[in-house]
Amino acid sequence: MQNANKAGASKRKAASAPLLSVVVPAFNEEEVLPAFHSRLSSILSLLDMEGEIIYVNDGSTDRTIEIIQELKRKDSRVSIVDLSRNFGKEIALTAGLDHARGDAIVVIDADLQDPPELIQELIKQWRQGYDVVYATRTRRDGESAIKKATAYGFYRLIQKISRVKIPEDTGDFRLLSRRAVDGLVQLREQHRFMKGLYAWVGFPQKAVFYRRDSRYAGQTKFNYWRLWNFALEGITSFTIAPLKMATYVGLFTAFGAFLYGSGLIIGTLLYGNPIAGYPSIMVTMLFLGGIQLITLGIIGEYLGRMFDEAKGRPLYLLNLYEPAELNKRAFGETMKIPD
Repeated sequence: MQNANKAGASKRKAASAPLLSVVVPAFNEEEVLPAFHSRLSSILSLLDMEGEIIYVNDGSTDRTIEIIQELKRKDSRVSIVDLSRNFGKEIALTAGLDHARGDAIVVIDADLQDPPELIQELIKQWRQGYDVVYATRTRRDGESAIKKATAYGFYRLIQKISRVKIPEDTGDFRLLSRRAVDGLVQLREQHRFMKGLYAWVGFPQKAVFYRRDSRYAGQTKFNYWRLWNFALEGITSFTIAPLKMATYVGLFTAFGAFLYGSGLIIGTLLYGNPIAGYPSIMVTMLFLGGIQLITLGIIGEYLGRMFDEAKGRPLYLLNLYEPAELNKRAFGETMKIPD
């Protein structure tokens, strides 16, 4: 009888324990997934919370999905969101958040650069009332000097020009409260800069500092071209400063051209100008043409994003979601491909 009472109390405690969801986007991560899952499972077993691990397969071309399915067979906490193709990390994160059921949701990469052990500290700050607890890097091991320098410059640039305060030196590794995720999944824009969206939802936020490790195995999926496009997404998603800058450059250029033209006219009237100014004309034309093309390019970046938004396509399609219950917060914008 006493043992039965203890068992019943244990079940009631488990039923009342908050749920922690861990969202893990994965693209060609076959080399690191077993080691990552082992470390993550060890941490979850130490928590006084129920846990679910949502692996989002972002159209991997290696054995990533087979490894995730094997992990699911061994660990009942694992759920699989299998996208129909590679949609990119920002969309994969969105798909994971759409399907997360937890009272608190942790977003973490599978490459073990972000230590799962830090989750305990994130939860501690969440329990103190913070809705967003983000992990800020104090050091970035295993990265080139160029990548470190460009990342340092980008975070500080977007901090200056963005309309929302985006934390410096902070990636996607963070904990979000239920109400923060409920707000976040309402944002269904096609061009997604998640670091900015995390900041846009507001609510009390706090930084936790850590040293980022080198990648455990495999290769990074972000080359310099992808990083450049990623920076463009961030800038165009959260500021119209480039458009304003193009306007100011155009005004200053026109004013300079007016002054230069006035000087030429006055000089010709006073002193004459027997020698044709071919070099100065060419330089002026090329300069003004370059300014115009740069301005048109900036306008084109914003116009292209408006074009994508106007089509109203779903953010992603699914090959598979296990378990089959779709989070209604996704507003029906996800679709499952029929078998």
